[in-house]
Amino acid sequence: MATIAYDKLEGSIWYNGGFVPWQEASAHVLTHGLHYASSVFEGQRVYDGEIFKLKEHTDRLFASARMLDFEIPYSVAEINAANRETVLKNGIVDGYVRPVAWRGSEMMGVSAQENQINVAIAVWQWPSYFDPEARTKGIKLKITKWRRPDPRTAPVHSKAAGLYMICTLSKHAAEAEGYDDALMLDWRGQVAESTGANIFFLIDGKLHTPTPDCFLDGITRRTVIDLARLRGIEVIDRAIMPEEMADATECFLTGTAAEVTPVGVIDEYTFTPGQVTEQLIGDFESLVRRRAAA
Repeated sequence: MATIAYDKLEGSIWYNGGFVPWQEASAHVLTHGLHYASSVFEGQRVYDGEIFKLKEHTDRLFASARMLDFEIPYSVAEINAANRETVLKNGIVDGYVRPVAWRGSEMMGVSAQENQINVAIAVWQWPSYFDPEARTKGIKLKITKWRRPDPRTAPVHSKAAGLYMICTLSKHAAEAEGYDDALMLDWRGQVAESTGANIFFLIDGKLHTPTPDCFLDGITRRTVIDLARLRGIEVIDRAIMPEEMADATECFLTGTAAEVTPVGVIDEYTFTPGQVTEQLIGDFESLVRRRAAA
């Protein structure tokens, strides 16, 4: 994580087709994306100078924009190239990439058909999302009061800024009580995900993961499912109720920021980072480094 404010970092940000100095990449205070959350983004990891699964992330960025009823004014190929160029220009070997697209300030109000769509890409060095020692023992989660919404109430399959408001509230509340993150249930009371990562449980030698019908089917989630199946581990995608966590022996999170992170505690439920979790951490690390080398 940065030790100074993010708007004070050094480097260059790709902004609407060209590079600007980091501290000059700004938006007007009346931008629609700020007031009405008409903004979508991606989180991508750089390993050995290469962005992991860039195409999948860019495809999702464009899909998220369409769900918010706007079109990104560049092609997928142009955005892919801009991501790579931004990593190269800033000399990032291992880090994080944040493409973001938002409605500008031409119209102020709920309706904003005429607003310009802006796109920016920033990259920075970023180590482990969670404390390395906590990752070794397993992080602690607390179930939050906020719920993942019904798909009839929000564009839940977009990576949209507005959907993260309850994530911030949940994580703040959990950290205030000494936890590392929060576990979110959905509107039905089923286990959903953490504030920024998908979740898996090992039960009787099989991996169980909530069906992503009201939250993102993460790119890292899908990657880890493939890795588990390559090892012959059965993966079951299903509805999971909170009380079923009592039957799990291992638990871990997956996400671009979290990568594969063991969980040791969720409220009164405890888990021990074991063989399956360790294998998948190693397999994921080998995959991202191998792909980068290729």
